[in-house]
Amino acid sequence: MNSPLLIREVVVDELALSIDRTAPGPLAVQLAEELRAAATDGRLRSGDRLPSSRALAGQLGVSRTVVTAAYDQLHAEGWLSGRHGSGTYLLAAPTIAPEHIGVRTPSAPDPDLLDLAPGVPCVATIDPAAWRRAWRAAGDRPPSAAKRRAGEPDYLATIAEHLLRHRGLTASRDAAVLATGGTGAAVGELARALLRPGDAVAIEDPGYQRAVGGFRAAGIRVVPVPLDADGIRVDRIPTGIRGVYCTPAHQFPLGVRMPAARRVELVDFARRTGAWIIEDDYDGELRYDSAPLPLLATLAPDLVIHLGTTSKILSTTLGVGWLVAARKVAEAVLAHRESSGTCPAAAGQVMLAEFARHGDLARHLRRLRREMPPRRALVVSELRARGLVVAGDHAGSHVLVPLDSAAAEQQAVDTARRRGVALDSLARHHSGDRHTFGTPIGYAALSRAELRDAVRIAAECLADAAS
Repeated sequence: MNSPLLIREVVVDELALSIDRTAPGPLAVQLAEELRAAATDGRLRSGDRLPSSRALAGQLGVSRTVVTAAYDQLHAEGWLSGRHGSGTYLLAAPTIAPEHIGVRTPSAPDPDLLDLAPGVPCVATIDPAAWRRAWRAAGDRPPSAAKRRAGEPDYLATIAEHLLRHRGLTASRDAAVLATGGTGAAVGELARALLRPGDAVAIEDPGYQRAVGGFRAAGIRVVPVPLDADGIRVDRIPTGIRGVYCTPAHQFPLGVRMPAARRVELVDFARRTGAWIIEDDYDGELRYDSAPLPLLATLAPDLVIHLGTTSKILSTTLGVGWLVAARKVAEAVLAHRESSGTCPAAAGQVMLAEFARHGDLARHLRRLRREMPPRRALVVSELRARGLVVAGDHAGSHVLVPLDSAAAEQQAVDTARRRGVALDSLARHHSGDRHTFGTPIGYAALSRAELRDAVRIAAECLADAAS
């Protein structure tokens, strides 16, 4: 007797099956082989209800007898189970191995390790009720057939209000706000809309490698520029470049803040050379020790393209960000979207607009700014207790432990991994010659208890490597 069948209430109306009438052998045998293949490669899963013999015969253009014979054969082999008045169901199918479902990227976190990588948001501060309420409200909106290439209107209004209140940036008559798919997507769009293959862009080194990848994918030549305690070295930026990409509020990954004098120097350079400045404000909202310096975009709105994202202050799952730039830049980006048929996905935009509608976004940012200082203090205290130097501004969600060599850096990473902690290293953030060594440590992703355990192990490993 067949084992009880779990009916998943999934009806397979159409299957991607093929029958070759010119091939040798009966059509029923071919169909049985196709159905077996569908069960083993995941097109059919245990509990799926197959089409009726009449419906499948009509789909394939064969007689009903062919389908009935194939079903009978699979019944005999134990693949199918029939229930009178209910239909024919797949009785058994192998489970698809996880590696066949998706490929894990080299930078993907190992779920078995306590991960101290920087650039990860603190989702623990998100109010679950507010999160659910925003998604429900977004889901209540009727479907739209329109493609709004600039972004959803209420999302753009939300971002304009957010930038005004939290970053002091006012969208002027000569500027425009666009929705983006995040910073990486925005860099790719700017590279294709404003630049031409072979153009050169200066970028901080060490710096954000996804920006480097976005430029290079568009055929843009990336020129690594070293940093000092004040950020990117303007005196080391060569002539002839078309743009400068930087993270002035909280440099990634060194964590330094660009002071006012260096910001003015960079703007002056851009005016002399006609270069664009791309200001990546990836965690500019996370300043909790002092008021933020004026954005580059407020100093030179005609030259600076301001980028922001929700992936560091809320969740990476939304996949939305924003771009503020002169209207000619926005028009070039929109023209690129029109010609390529692309536009940022609406779901995350609608959700964020709903999340902000009743003040939940502002409340979340206040909680986040209260949560980060004690986490940072915990990390700094543990590291300094081991005699380690801690660098980086009092902002954001990561600090840096400088080291003397690449060998010390790699030793710390390897030792920590063996003890269950994933450490980042500056090695993967360089796009030019190595000149700085160390480990950026993020303190947002883990729970407080996990963070305490992970940093204790990291501090021991780093101290051993440094000595």
